Amino acid sequence: MQKTRLGISVGLLGAAIYLSALFGGYVPLILLVGYALLFEENPWLKKSSVKAAVIMFSFDLLSTLIGFIPNVIEVINNIAGVFNSNFSTILIDKIMVVFNTILAISEKIIFIILAIKALTQGGLSIGFVDKVISKYMD
Repeated sequence: MQKTRLGISVGLLGAAIYLSALFGGYVPLILLVGYALLFEENPWLKKSSVKAAVIMFSFDLLSTLIGFIPNVIEVINNIAGVFNSNFSTILIDKIMVVFNTILAISEKIIFIILAIKALTQGGLSIGFVDKVISKYMD
């Protein structure tokens, strides 16, 4: 079992990085990713830390893009209101809430699986994320 400079196993630090992405937000994640990239030598740990950041950013980006849809529809509704027309957004708002809920649940499941697999320095293949990491880190 390989140890980090902190004295804990590489897998445990990898799991901590994934869990910080899930529970801590960007500041703890960036600090841990920065530490892993600057001070640790293990290539699996470096890739895993970047993978956590890319996954977190991707989910936040998707959530933001989904959040734009009701805003665009509200603009259409306001324009229709100028012409004494009404455009209902209630159903679309409910659909967006469902999409955001599914996205949030998916993010939690992925990070929990990755954290568990990280304990044995394993991983979960996520197509586009792995391609981006391989392209820029190899």
